[in-house]
Amino acid sequence: MGNGDLRLSQQGCFRLYTAARLMMQAYQPLLAPLGITYTQYLVLMVLWEQDVQPLSAISQRLYLESNTLTPLIKRMEAMKILTRKKSKDDARRTIIALTEHGRALKRQASAIPECMTSTLRKKGLNAEDFATVNPKLDHLIEILSK
Repeated sequence: MGNGDLRLSQQGCFRLYTAARLMMQAYQPLLAPLGITYTQYLVLMVLWEQDVQPLSAISQRLYLESNTLTPLIKRMEAMKILTRKKSKDDARRTIIALTEHGRALKRQASAIPECMTSTLRKKGLNAEDFATVNPKLDHLIEILSK
């Protein structure tokens, strides 16, 4: 790709954007019965790994600014999926915790990873693709997050 080449077909960023958008679209039918969005699913996965975390830790884990995450967290609180409260040690920190409903969603979501794997395999993504794509994406994330 030469300098100034603005053809869409030459843009790696467009491929990543399109793949991400299509992946989120593929998750939608699996998340709809739970009543959550893909981004809410990501927040839940962080909390299912470790409940009760500062908003800043969730933000860092998801590579999202807290001002982007805060409205999402507020909606999830209104849905009774999680709670927000100020830290006892530092009133500037907001602590996020799952409710019973949020923990129950984990049981409902437990089949989603296998369903997605099955869907991708049916579409032609083979085991070798699975083995190579995540490390490459991790490397790209590491480079871009510096």
